[in-house]
Amino acid sequence: MQSETFTHLLLPRPEGLYCPAGDFHIDPVRPVARALITHGHADHARAGHDTVLASRQTLDIMAIRYGPDFARVTQAAEGRMDLGGVEVSFHPAGHVLGSCQVALHQGGVTAVVSGDYSRVANPACAPFEPVPCDLFVTEATFALPVFKHPPPQDEIARLLASVRAFPERAHLVGAYALGKAQRVIMLLREAGYDTPIYIHGALQRLCEYHIEQGVKLGDLRPATMDKAEAKTLREAVVIAPPSAFASPWVQRFTDPVVGFASGWMQIRGRVRQRGVEMPLVISDHVDWPDLTGTLRELNPEEFWITHGRDDALMRWAALEQRRARPLHLVGYEDEAE
Repeated sequence: MQSETFTHLLLPRPEGLYCPAGDFHIDPVRPVARALITHGHADHARAGHDTVLASRQTLDIMAIRYGPDFARVTQAAEGRMDLGGVEVSFHPAGHVLGSCQVALHQGGVTAVVSGDYSRVANPACAPFEPVPCDLFVTEATFALPVFKHPPPQDEIARLLASVRAFPERAHLVGAYALGKAQRVIMLLREAGYDTPIYIHGALQRLCEYHIEQGVKLGDLRPATMDKAEAKTLREAVVIAPPSAFASPWVQRFTDPVVGFASGWMQIRGRVRQRGVEMPLVISDHVDWPDLTGTLRELNPEEFWITHGRDDALMRWAALEQRRARPLHLVGYEDEAE
C-alpha cells in the first residue's frame, strides 16, 4: 500500500489530522465542526469545537479544565460508531486517565491514531491495547535511542532515600497536573509511603476526579501552609505543577530539595536549566525501545510520525525497510503540560 491508499481516511491539515470520508478531525489545534479527542492534555484537547467525541473521562477532564461549555455538543465514545460511513472505535492508550487511541475502518483499511501512549503499567488507566492496522500514527516525544527510561519504581526509591536522608528538608516535586502528579502519588503509595502528601492547589480538582474514578491516592493535604508551618514539616513530599516553582509560593519552604518528574530529566542540560536537585525520570510516553518495539509488534504497512522528533525514527524506518512519513504538524508540544 502507498500513502495515497490512506488519504480517504486521513490527511494532515493546518487544523490537525482530518478524515475526509467522515468529515472530522482528530486532536485538532484549531476550532473545528467535529473533533475526536484522544486525551485531556492541552496540546490534544482544546476548547471551542462545535462537537467533541471522546472517552467519558476525557470529556469530564476537559470540563474541569475549560468549564462545562467547552463545546456545544459532547458525546462519549462507546463501542463502534459510524461517522459518515467510517467505522470509528476508541481503544486504551495507557497514557493518562481516559486516554485512547482512535481507530478508523473503511473499505478493508484500518488506520490508528495513537495520540500519546505508554507501554509501562499505570494503575490510573487501562493499558495500551495493540490494534492491528495498516496505518499507525505514532508520537515521537522521546524518539531518540538515548531515551531508555528506568523503571519508575527505581526513581521513587531514590526520592524516598533522599527524604529519609534529609528529613528536615521538604522535597518539592514538579509534576504536570494531569497524569504525572497522580502517577507520582500512586508510585509513592505503592512504595509504602503512607504519610500525608501535600499538593499545590492547582492539582486539587484533578486529583479529586481521579479519586472519584476509583484511583487510590491516599491522604492528600493542601500545600497552603505559611512559612512557619512549612518549617515544621519533616519527611514531607510536596507536589506542584512546574509553573509554581517560578512563583512566590515556593519561597515558604526553607532549603527544599527540588525535584522534577519527567522523561526529559534523562538529559543533563534540562536538569541544569530547571535547577533540579532531584531529577526523576518518570514518563507517561513511550521511550525508544517501547516505541520501536510497538512499531515492530503492530507491523503496519506504513506509519506516520507526529508530536516530537522524527529524524532518528525516519532513519530507523529506512534501516528496517519500513514506510514512514513525518507529518510536521504545527501546534503540538512534547510533554508540555
